[in-house]
Amino acid sequence: MNKQKNNRERTPQPEQDTERDEQLTNSHENDIDSAPAAEENDKVADPVEQLTAQLAALNDTHLRLMAEYDNYRKRTLKEKSELIRNGGEKVLVDLLPVIDDFERALSNLGDMSEPAAIKEGVELIYSKFMDYLQKQGVKKIETADLPFDADLCDAVAMIPAPSAEQKGKVIDCVKTGYTLNDKVIRHAHVVVGE
Repeated sequence: MNKQKNNRERTPQPEQDTERDEQLTNSHENDIDSAPAAEENDKVADPVEQLTAQLAALNDTHLRLMAEYDNYRKRTLKEKSELIRNGGEKVLVDLLPVIDDFERALSNLGDMSEPAAIKEGVELIYSKFMDYLQKQGVKKIETADLPFDADLCDAVAMIPAPSAEQKGKVIDCVKTGYTLNDKVIRHAHVVVGE
């Protein structure tokens, strides 16, 4: 009888087997259900993060391109305006020797015994021509008794200064310098005291 009792204990009861199978099945289904849910959350999170990163990168690229285009537009507008302002520079530079000739003629006319009318006529031409140049934006570079400025003048000679006050200053202007809209188009050729 003891043997039968032991056999019964060893032999599983159908009710116990069914409960155990259900528990195993339920736990296995829970494991299967939870794994895809976690994978789905990861899959959903990854595309959202990827799209967010792509959006940020595209937005950054867009902003950089817009800034670059804006800088390009400003630069070209500035170049165009300078071209318009200084477009006639070549013509005006070519006219500067004429001014030099007028200046020489005026300085030589003072010594001649010619009638004053000739001198007056040349002075009138010179003043009209200088007025025209000023209207075009051309101005003389003033150098008389001013300190030497290498940005505006070229020193063609250095001589001993007549006084201590004139050291480093312009003593004489050999050739007048000119600016066009505050841009030097010809440096003044000067003699500097040392």
